[in-house]
Amino acid sequence: MTKTTELNHQDKAPQLPDSTAPWWEDGKTIAEGVQEPAFLAKGIMAFWRRLRGWLLQPLTQQDPMTCSEAMLVLLAWERDITRFKGEPLDLFRKRVKYAFINAQDSGEVAGFKRIFERLGIGWCELHERQEGTPWDVITIEVADSDLAANQQLMETLIQHYGRTCRRYRFQVLYPAVGYLHAGRIDMGHQVFTATLNKPACKGYLRAGQIHSVQHVFGASLPRKES
Repeated sequence: MTKTTELNHQDKAPQLPDSTAPWWEDGKTIAEGVQEPAFLAKGIMAFWRRLRGWLLQPLTQQDPMTCSEAMLVLLAWERDITRFKGEPLDLFRKRVKYAFINAQDSGEVAGFKRIFERLGIGWCELHERQEGTPWDVITIEVADSDLAANQQLMETLIQHYGRTCRRYRFQVLYPAVGYLHAGRIDMGHQVFTATLNKPACKGYLRAGQIHSVQHVFGASLPRKES
């Protein structure tokens, strides 16, 4: 549900037919060079293309990603989105564009993750009803760099899409990058069997078998020198 299909009105609208005049009137076939009415036909088609653009203009203004700023403010008011102080224009356009689907995902743990992903915040984890923590506290785990760059945006999203009667708190994590390389794993397996025959002399020694099983495992993992 994160990805949405972009609607290109230029492709969906009916295309204008080609300006095909009869060969005796196209100004090219029986004339030397290009003459009238070829220029007239070209000018008429340019006018119709401009008129087509005028007719599509109201449709393009319905797209928050391409409309004018004045129209964007009206769309934001319609979708209950308020621009916070210092918010970049491209981020404001995204919030207006995803207003409906974000409202559907609000209040859910998986939905909150999708909202953060749509707006480019990155990785996050939500934990609720943790042991030793009040029941109304929801912990949001985020990376330190993401919180520093998007703190005001996160606070706005929590205020707008958070659950009622819930307290949210941030828990900062510092991701560490590790590298795991492929290595060689060896194994040796040996089985020894010994049999003791019954001796000829008298005694209390009974015949039996002696078993010995040995397993040898070896593993090596190269370590990167820092």
